[in-house]
Amino acid sequence: MFCEKAVELVRELHRLRDGQLPAFNEDGLRQVLQEMESLYDQNQADVNEAKAGRSDLIPSIKLRHSCLLRNQRCITAYLYDRLLRIRALRWGYGSVLPANVRFHMCAEEVEWFGQYKKSLAAFMRSIGGGEGLDITQDMKPPKSLYIQVRCLKDHGEFEIDDGTVILLKKNSQHFLPRWKCEHLIRQGVLEHVLS
Repeated sequence: MFCEKAVELVRELHRLRDGQLPAFNEDGLRQVLQEMESLYDQNQADVNEAKAGRSDLIPSIKLRHSCLLRNQRCITAYLYDRLLRIRALRWGYGSVLPANVRFHMCAEEVEWFGQYKKSLAAFMRSIGGGEGLDITQDMKPPKSLYIQVRCLKDHGEFEIDDGTVILLKKNSQHFLPRWKCEHLIRQGVLEHVLS
């Protein structure tokens, strides 16, 4: 049946909740493009015959053209939704994505992520005076400036603004400035301890 593979691409993304990125379905995308090429070739042949006087082919030409447009919309929706999810991952994980997330991205998406990351960094440097402003921090207003955190894995030395160097070892607990450790919490290095 026409357009089934294209609709399946969209359903694949719809099944997952927000924040999840499935593996790029290159095979499914290729099948949809091959179907579109086949529909286009059939339409070209029928259009040439219709010009010669066979008006009975016009309904099938219109049907195939509608299928071409639907496939195009489904592919566009699939690719655009993936880019929106990748953009949200930048805000959630920071500038370095975990390896398991990068594994699900195609080469073009990795390149797009790099360009988005550079554009966002340039924008953040341009605002907030000479120092810049990190707009990815404090996505929700903080209740306190310092928080209790537990280290989930060995990370090494970590320096805060006053020059104090803290060794982040697995299962150690620290009382740190929220804005300084928020990215490490998102990356899974630290865990906010609620008392």
